[in-house]
Amino acid sequence: MSELHTPQAGDDHAKDIDVVALLMRQHGDIRNLFDEVEAGTGEERRDAFRRLVRLLAVHETAEEEVVHPFTRHYLPGGKQIVEDRLAEEKAAKETLATLDELDTGDPKFMPQLLKLRTDVQEHARAEERYEFPHIRRSTDATNLAAMAKAIKAAEAMAPTRPHPGVESGAANVALGPVAALMDRTKDAVRKAMGKG
Repeated sequence: MSELHTPQAGDDHAKDIDVVALLMRQHGDIRNLFDEVEAGTGEERRDAFRRLVRLLAVHETAEEEVVHPFTRHYLPGGKQIVEDRLAEEKAAKETLATLDELDTGDPKFMPQLLKLRTDVQEHARAEERYEFPHIRRSTDATNLAAMAKAIKAAEAMAPTRPHPGVESGAANVALGPVAALMDRTKDAVRKAMGKG
């Protein structure tokens, strides 16, 4: 007789069964990557920072394309909740753009990284308090799973590097590497949702 597979705490499937669980896992992954960047040096730090930027791009873009439209439409006071989250995201993106112009060994890098970490953590706490519990209460498991599936598909399709090589150099310079990565991630999210 075969045993049924019971999801364990470490299973991605167990953690990512709905959009809220997926986003909460990503919050943990983001915290861990901040730790790696802070603890690393040289190429280790650069690599951890690239992975952090990619995850932040995927996470925030997925929220903008999947979570915020749901919040805006279905939650009481949803429009204001989204406006507050977008203001927090804007502050973090501005700090991230500043960081992206610095080498990870630059003396200005760590103070900016700590500012970004504070901005991101405050934003995550606000989502976990004001948005995520209401989403889970406002829809069924099927819709939560569908939103998670769209985000996971986008995560798999998102670019791993800010410079894809297909846009012109001028466009990348004008947008900046972080902005270019976020734009490509947005395209991946929309494609995963059947919108692009």
